[in-house]
Amino acid sequence: MAEIRIHRDHELGLKKAREIAWKWAEQVEEKFDMECTVLEGEFSDTVEFTRSGVKGELTVAPDHFELVAQLGFLLGAFKKTIEGEIQKELDALLAANNKKKAPAKKKPA
Repeated sequence: MAEIRIHRDHELGLKKAREIAWKWAEQVEEKFDMECTVLEGEFSDTVEFTRSGVKGELTVAPDHFELVAQLGFLLGAFKKTIEGEIQKELDALLAANNKKKAPAKKKPA
């Protein structure tokens, strides 16, 4: 089995990180026909996801995301492509959140 591991640090806190993780779960359910289950905890959450040939978890913490997925034999051949797509989706959600937090730039006088 091929394994994918992705780690992303952030400074969002658990509440915002949860929102991003839930959006990510909705996207992969729709786009990749995944079945996702969110297990909420006091200090972190876990998003379990599965479909034929893929099984994994996204750990949602106040300061980081940690994704671990196992790919079946057939999907293992596409590991790099799948890993890149997951990174792109997660990074896009993080970037969108960072744009919302950035202060407005002042125009020169």
